Amino acid sequence: MSQHPRLLSPLQLRGQTLRNRIVFGAHTNNMSDMGLPGPRMENYLVERALGGAAMVVCEPVPVHRTGVLTRGNLAWESDEIIKPFQRVTSRIQEAGAVAIQQLYHVGAHGDSDLSFQPHWSPSGGPSYHDSDGSHRMTEAEIDELLAAHLAAAKRAKACGYQGVEVWAAYHSLIDQFWTPWSNTRDDRWGGSLENRTRFSRSLIENIRRACGEDFIIGLAISYSPAYEVTLQAESLCEIIALHDATGHVDYVTCGAGSYLEFEAIIPPFTHAEKLTTPMTAQLKGIVRHAVITSEAGVRTPENAETILSAGEADLVSIVRGQIADPHLARKVTEGRAEDIRGCISCNQMCWGRRSRDYWISCLINPSAGREWEWGGDRFTPAETPRPVLVVGAGPAGLEAARAAAERGHTVEIVEASGQIGGQFRLAGLQPRRAQILDLMDWYERQFTKLGVTLRLNAFLDADEIAAHPADTVILATGSLPDETGFQRWLPHLPALPGIETPGVWSPEAVMRREARLGDAVVVYDEGSNWRGVGTAWALAERGHQVTIVTPEAFVGKEIFRTAADGAARRALARLGARFLTEHCLTRWHGNGVTVRNLLTGAVETLPASGLVMATTNRAFDPWPETFPGKATHRIGDCAAPRLAAYAFHEGRKLALSL
Repeated sequence: MSQHPRLLSPLQLRGQTLRNRIVFGAHTNNMSDMGLPGPRMENYLVERALGGAAMVVCEPVPVHRTGVLTRGNLAWESDEIIKPFQRVTSRIQEAGAVAIQQLYHVGAHGDSDLSFQPHWSPSGGPSYHDSDGSHRMTEAEIDELLAAHLAAAKRAKACGYQGVEVWAAYHSLIDQFWTPWSNTRDDRWGGSLENRTRFSRSLIENIRRACGEDFIIGLAISYSPAYEVTLQAESLCEIIALHDATGHVDYVTCGAGSYLEFEAIIPPFTHAEKLTTPMTAQLKGIVRHAVITSEAGVRTPENAETILSAGEADLVSIVRGQIADPHLARKVTEGRAEDIRGCISCNQMCWGRRSRDYWISCLINPSAGREWEWGGDRFTPAETPRPVLVVGAGPAGLEAARAAAERGHTVEIVEASGQIGGQFRLAGLQPRRAQILDLMDWYERQFTKLGVTLRLNAFLDADEIAAHPADTVILATGSLPDETGFQRWLPHLPALPGIETPGVWSPEAVMRREARLGDAVVVYDEGSNWRGVGTAWALAERGHQVTIVTPEAFVGKEIFRTAADGAARRALARLGARFLTEHCLTRWHGNGVTVRNLLTGAVETLPASGLVMATTNRAFDPWPETFPGKATHRIGDCAAPRLAAYAFHEGRKLALSL
């Protein structure tokens, strides 16, 4: 008996058989090449179909020149996408998945830097994407957008897609029509419910008439109750019931958040899982034709099975989970759920890269976005298997050891401490970050299955490495805290004055509970990322009076890209933490620290019983450049201290080259 019987059950949709209930839902992967799907986008999507997803919903295509949102968007209003997409859709379908294209227009929330067009909206409201205003559409322009949606749907069918998903989520164009706050029109497009839904109902009816009865039409919505002006559950149910009554809508995908509640759209680990099930359960009770898809925080097969077995949805959209492990669905089908590399909800390389307008990837799965050059998340046997020694079991060493073993090499990994994971494991001890510890357990299970020899509490010196029988040595010894207290924005000071006075600690010492800090603690957070913010959060939860001092304009600047900074600041504020931004340190006194305002030059001394310095680490690489007779490689922080994503990347990349 399968542990996931509902998740693995098939579903019929407009004559198409979905082999299970797992959808790889629409998201902006930003991988187009000059607006066209190239090898990067093609292989990214196909890998998830090969991995067993039942339905793959492709990156949203803007339907009109006024709706362009990212640099990597697909070409809008262009038939040039048809031929390259025919190859993509045929490969997705050959792999056993149904291929759907999402159509979108963001309405008021466009990006003028990319579109060089005014944002079109129902009533000319402000953008919540940037500081621009928008253009109130004329009736002729509304007709133009209806025609643009229809043309995009017909183009999608020509591309080989078996259906389209109409985007009405996150307070986009359609949601702006639906919502009385953003639709103040007094013509046939505003006012009553019938008028406010006229645009979407006309759009969907046009697609059904033009594309046929066997063409799947989905509708993407979102539930965002944080602001009273957005559509609440009762209003959403009323709107969906109206659309469902037409019989044209085959499925409704419900996400979370909106442009007003942005962090819930791609909920980081600071948020709860299964965010939309209260809403999808209500939708299930009112639809008569459409099936309901739950997304937002559906991270694991266990999440999904719980939702389906409780009758809270008919399908589940697992996006980040299938970015982290593109073969999630296949592993569930094969009864190997324990082999799934679980998403850690960090948002660092998926939304984090997309927010900076790069193509997306994944912190723990560096093959994401590189399927075309790395052969997907699959491994070809090495031509010449060899013994490999990996020194250091942090992220770089773990991934190098695992991937090398996947390719048939005989691998031994040696770690000086008593646990794998290095600093990344310590990050897993910060509040709400235990998914990192689950990942460490996954690596240990994979090592057992692959026959990797793991030696803990073993520090090798240069002579021992030189004498080891392996002919390939991978040094992944990580980095150490900088003990000088050097601050980037006081470059003339080689060390923090007073650093030799007791009471100064590193974040690593704090998370290992080695630091003796007293009641009042100052955390100097130069990186403005989780190393400082997460450590401060942990200290505040332990009952310390925490003051975060940062040279940045706001606490958590570097995690802004992950949409988790607001949640972290709220948690710290609730715990009584004080924020002192745009300041640096000029001296540690042992019982306090003098800080300088970077804007005015004013100084003040803060009483403190302990100081935590979250500054840039230094590489730990005590070995000779090479070992005679051995191929020697350096990866991760021992090459240069960076974020964990680059350590995982270098570990995989090196293993593929051996």
